[in-house]
Amino acid sequence: MKKPDNVADNPALLPYASNVGAPVIVPDNVELWKERAVNKVNKQIQTKFDELKREYQKLIEEYKWNDLVYKSKYSFEPVIGEIYHLYYGKDGNIFLSLISPNEWSYETLGSFQLGSDFKWQKI
Repeated sequence: MKKPDNVADNPALLPYASNVGAPVIVPDNVELWKERAVNKVNKQIQTKFDELKREYQKLIEEYKWNDLVYKSKYSFEPVIGEIYHLYYGKDGNIFLSLISPNEWSYETLGSFQLGSDFKWQKI
């Protein structure tokens, strides 16, 4: 038996209305939603990346200062919590001292405090 042309086998599965009285089926335009979502995610990722980049730069700077202080010349055991000063010596070597920069004329590289984690914090 031949079916008429206007009858669908599975009208519920069609992506369009199957008869005149059926409601119009309009697929959602998800492109705008996708674009907004992608922009939000990209902004979040960029913000996190910038934050990590700043943290990385801070860590590198901290490493360089700690390396410089630990490689400097000193003949005493530094005390945690005390402030020390890093200088260029007349012989070109770098040394650590308790004497503050205003007490003599050596060129100073900075002042540092030894933390309980044995990291030198630049002051």
